[in-house]
Amino acid sequence: MSIKSIVQLPVTKVYATVSTDTSDSLAIEEPLEIRLEHGPKDQRIIQNVSVTMRTPGNDAELATGFLFTEGIIKQAGEIGNVNHCFIACAENKENVIQVSLNEQVMPELKNTERNFYTTSSCGVCGKGSINAIRTVSSFSQQVDDNMVSSELLHELPGILSAHQEVFATTGGLHACALFSLSGELLLVREDVGRHNALDKLIGASLQNNWLPLSKAVLLLSGRASFELVQKAAMAGITIIAAVGAPSSLAVQLAEEFNITLIGFLRNHRFNIYNAAHRITLPVSHETTY
Repeated sequence: MSIKSIVQLPVTKVYATVSTDTSDSLAIEEPLEIRLEHGPKDQRIIQNVSVTMRTPGNDAELATGFLFTEGIIKQAGEIGNVNHCFIACAENKENVIQVSLNEQVMPELKNTERNFYTTSSCGVCGKGSINAIRTVSSFSQQVDDNMVSSELLHELPGILSAHQEVFATTGGLHACALFSLSGELLLVREDVGRHNALDKLIGASLQNNWLPLSKAVLLLSGRASFELVQKAAMAGITIIAAVGAPSSLAVQLAEEFNITLIGFLRNHRFNIYNAAHRITLPVSHETTY
């Protein structure tokens, strides 16, 4: 992520009875308007489909990942180009991005009953109903032969932490990462919004023609929400591990898509909330009733 993701601001730091005027590094949060251009050559339509609060950087991945995980587009080949739009009143900030689809492509907009409006903390605001976000993944029917050892899972948070460049400076970003089943780090993305970080990750995977991500483990630096599980399901991910807690609805959705969902993966401990058959557990373990 580029340096424009961080800003230095003056602060007064207080420790016990001593105060010091200094500066602090903060993660930038700015709005990004995502526009979609589609239709025949002589009848092109431009629509605003989302406004999200995000950390600048990897905006094209965020836009394409969002369109894919919402089911609006189905594959990378549908995209003609992705460009920032210059808005004179926007203080020269690149806060509008336009995704132009190829002429023959018809986007799936039936679930967007009204314009999306998402924030850095909640990516579900603006949906017409919960049915609008239960998008069925194109990769739901896959060979279920993925296996990961508990020892490998214990190592993943440390690897992610070592690659969170902006978080190390600001302490204010969410992150997600893709690992191979052997523990190789494939990709990391950070953002002030957890759903944005995952859209960036999936957008990059879409551009790299990696989908479906059925042979990868997704690691979330925070909690596992319903929306994050839904986005992972859209990308064909079958193993999700979160450093924080899952929500009850996230567990229900993991059950619906047969996704292995792990929570509280830290300090050499974790809980498995669904599909434990993909995790190779230690030979000796206790059962608590």
